[in-house]
Amino acid sequence: MIRLYNSKTLKVEEFKPIQEGHVNMYVCGPTVYNHAHIGNARPMVVFDVLKRLLEAEGYTVTYVSNFTDVDDKIINKAREEGTTEQVIAERYIDAYREVRRLLNTEEPDITPRVTETMDEIIAFIDELVKSGHAYVADGDVYFSVESVPTYGEISHQKLDQLEAGASERVEENTQKKDPYDFALWKKTDMGIKWNSPWGEGRPGWHTECVVMINNNLGEKIDIHGGGMDLKFPHHENEAAQQEALHGNSLANFWIHNAMVNVDGVKMSKSLGNTLWAKDVVQNLGTNLTRWLISSVHYRKELNFSDETIATARKELERVLNPIHQADVKQAMAGAAGTEDFDHAEYRAFLDCLDDDMNTPNAYAVIFETIKKLNGALRQREIDYVTVDMYRNAVEKMLNVLGITVEKPVITEEDKELYAKWNEAKKAKDFASADIYRAKLTERGIL
Repeated sequence: MIRLYNSKTLKVEEFKPIQEGHVNMYVCGPTVYNHAHIGNARPMVVFDVLKRLLEAEGYTVTYVSNFTDVDDKIINKAREEGTTEQVIAERYIDAYREVRRLLNTEEPDITPRVTETMDEIIAFIDELVKSGHAYVADGDVYFSVESVPTYGEISHQKLDQLEAGASERVEENTQKKDPYDFALWKKTDMGIKWNSPWGEGRPGWHTECVVMINNNLGEKIDIHGGGMDLKFPHHENEAAQQEALHGNSLANFWIHNAMVNVDGVKMSKSLGNTLWAKDVVQNLGTNLTRWLISSVHYRKELNFSDETIATARKELERVLNPIHQADVKQAMAGAAGTEDFDHAEYRAFLDCLDDDMNTPNAYAVIFETIKKLNGALRQREIDYVTVDMYRNAVEKMLNVLGITVEKPVITEEDKELYAKWNEAKKAKDFASADIYRAKLTERGIL
């Protein structure tokens, strides 16, 4: 039984999909005006692990994550470079997909774009205007938050307690009837624009995801995810629009991951401490980056520092080295093993993840299984079936975490070197043993 923390109810709840055996999940994607930073990478990994967990527990998953390819920042970047918004968007969509690949995340099933959903977005806004939930003001269209009594149910903020300007995402101008009314359509004469019943313009950010969810997954989905910074106002405003037109809050579970700090300080452009995801993965490698991201519970802040990286590296080596040792010893011995795995250990691992994706507890199960693997490898007469049961269980655990295990390729020359190394050790010919060991290490065998 999977249990997940629901931001809407502030409780860990039993997860039951709307359609038995199938899960519809939408995670807000990037506004593509720059490269992805490590804060963008965290939800990529968090929701990739959630998808893998759901599939490990027997569900099929339709995973949708959008690209916001029209925005003031994209328009401004295009003007600075003397090119089109499409060129900018394509560049950073490609870059974002490359980060996904580097992180070994499974590509979402559907990746809709705002520019390809414009007719539906305009029609959705028009319905809101006609239903009285939105109003036109000099070519702009605003959503009336007071028209939805449930406004605040996702972020748990009361409208009368909010102050305009409390968030950089909240717009304040004199055309709005209420400071927290938000733009559905923006009149513009600069940059890319579309014709609409209210004149030329482009959509507001908060409407786009609602429409792409309705288009690709239907009016009510199982899971809506994203970073904690999206809870208010973005997700709150999404839910309000869906409530206004369709009478539901869009998703049964709202799941948010916490932020990323660098050396204990919030990452920000002004501080100059932004870590680009592509650089982090290229420096640390895919496995280490994913291990570090998942080492902290997704609802707790994650800190990138020399210390946390060093700790993660030691932990990962503690896991991968015994697997490598098992593979090498078995290959050198030419021993038959098994493709089966220790079902009890794997089940214990999944049980931890089923508890609101408790990755720290899941890591503890991995370490315990590795301890048993090490014990099996230290036996005078190694039982390679037992070794494989533990080894394969850990590999299955790591697969759910998106961490790959590479089996070494052992040649006949490797086997000869390995045999000579063991013979030299037995003969106490340490000088020769050191030479053989160096060669084996160079080949990646030891």
